[in-house]
Amino acid sequence: MLPDKEIQKALKALDLKDVNPGASDGRKWFGKGPLLDVVTPVNGSVIARVKQADRENYDRVILSARAAFSDWRQIPAPIRGDIVRQLGEEFRRKKNALGRLVSIEMGKSIQEGWGEVQEVIDICDYACGLSRQLYGKQTHSERPRHRMFEQWHPLGIVGVITAFNFPVAVWGWNLAIALVCGDVCVWKPASATPLIAIACQKIMEKVLKKNRMPPVSCLVVGKGSEIGECLNTDDRVSLISYTGSCRMGKHIAQVVGARLGKTILELGGNNAVIVTANADLDLAAENIFFGAVGTSGQRCTTTRRVIIEEQVYNAFRKRLIAHYRKVTIGNPLDEKNQMGPLVDSSAAETMMAAIKTIREQGGKITVAGRKLTGEKYPGGCYVTPAFAEVPADLPIVREETFAPILYLIRYSGGVETAIAIQNNVPQGLSSAIFTNSLAESEAFLSAMGSDCGIANVNLGTSGAEIGLAFGGEKETGGGRESGSDAWKAYMRRQSNTVNWSGGTTLAQGIQFE
Repeated sequence: MLPDKEIQKALKALDLKDVNPGASDGRKWFGKGPLLDVVTPVNGSVIARVKQADRENYDRVILSARAAFSDWRQIPAPIRGDIVRQLGEEFRRKKNALGRLVSIEMGKSIQEGWGEVQEVIDICDYACGLSRQLYGKQTHSERPRHRMFEQWHPLGIVGVITAFNFPVAVWGWNLAIALVCGDVCVWKPASATPLIAIACQKIMEKVLKKNRMPPVSCLVVGKGSEIGECLNTDDRVSLISYTGSCRMGKHIAQVVGARLGKTILELGGNNAVIVTANADLDLAAENIFFGAVGTSGQRCTTTRRVIIEEQVYNAFRKRLIAHYRKVTIGNPLDEKNQMGPLVDSSAAETMMAAIKTIREQGGKITVAGRKLTGEKYPGGCYVTPAFAEVPADLPIVREETFAPILYLIRYSGGVETAIAIQNNVPQGLSSAIFTNSLAESEAFLSAMGSDCGIANVNLGTSGAEIGLAFGGEKETGGGRESGSDAWKAYMRRQSNTVNWSGGTTLAQGIQFE
């Protein structure tokens, strides 16, 4: 299904070898830890072995990052922005190869692989412009001949811990913004996707070497319990940006918080779409289908619940079933396929266990999810997407199952009822409503509406652009990345007052003579 020559071609295109060192201090590659087998979910074969980092390697990387920060923060922000622009240009040149490697290593469709690389290109463009817009405010002092203003300064080392499902884009979001802010990055990728991280690091190093810049991007491949925990507990790391599960995010918040470090937490989502009687049902079904099966249901923004008004429930259900019956599943490098495999066989087992639980709790499986086997589906990672018709209070509905399982829920009694159902879960990442009613859309967007960090009207929960800040509330962690003023999380604020009067005037009218 995935010929060895296809794998070797993809690795060669990105200057990757069969055995790769798993740490880089920005100039040299090394790795003394145990070998990590890299398994493609496309057919379950080992495609490479990577030398992981140990504690000694980690310390070398941090020392390099600290030295680089001393130089990098003194370089004018627009020049830093130009380095990021050049990184985006390199990604443009390597987009095809990088997208293919994403698909091979973690299984998402080639269209989504290319789309993910495009996100890095987009954020590099955005960050380049941002490098000339790191504004502080100025205000008026109550004291004569005093000037008050604020400035923003870089933090230092940013530890970036990424998940398997977006092995390139999330690093790009953090790296591009952090670099223009004057920070340096140490990246620990998911153990399932080290090859794409090594490829990205090599591209970054090429840009830095060409411009004779310090090694402001470093890489450490290793277990989260070891290398990840090194980052979390290290006082030399000013900020931890973590993308992953709510369980691990809570742990990181405690560990980093105990040393008064900063965090950006992008955790789980249990994203819902409301479909009212005033919706365009064809538009809703098309968007919800992509939101539910894109990346095989393994996005943090995957649509997991659809809350449908009683009057249109059957009509919408019919349209959705038609989409599910036509879904194409198989080799993610084949552009005709909408769904590739799950990331590994254990993810498929987790999905099957969830389907069993749905039945045990009283839900109705309308479109059955099952494991696919045979010559066309090697490796044990392929499944069919499922949707179930359930009551809103079914216990499993409050959980996030990282698989293509969609819950259909009926409601009646107005849009406020639907909003209450949507908000009644611990997570708060992405949400959407389909309606042509201005009153319903405004209710959804109001302070009494969606409690999520993302709230869309007449488009799905998945596929955010980089122009706005990305992140969610409640157990999603409260972090923000990408656009808008998310850059402020990567900098420290400084309030300044300049006295040019030649005398002393105290604030609040205090006399101290």
